[in-house]
Amino acid sequence: MSIIYVLIPIAILLVLLAIGIFFWAVKSNQFEDLERQGYNILFDDDVDKKAPQKTPKTDKE
Repeated sequence: MSIIYVLIPIAILLVLLAIGIFFWAVKSNQFEDLERQGYNILFDDDVDKKAPQKTPKTDKE
């Protein structure tokens, strides 16, 4: 029964932490553009310029 006196404050702190993180995410515009990632999946035609180009293998004999 005494464990409840420890678990309830921990649970309250976790809930307050989760609420704080949620409000931080809303304030920093994390939820501003929700559709772009869905479109990126559908239209994946762009070539990544940062990806290294494959070079053909040459036979050195």
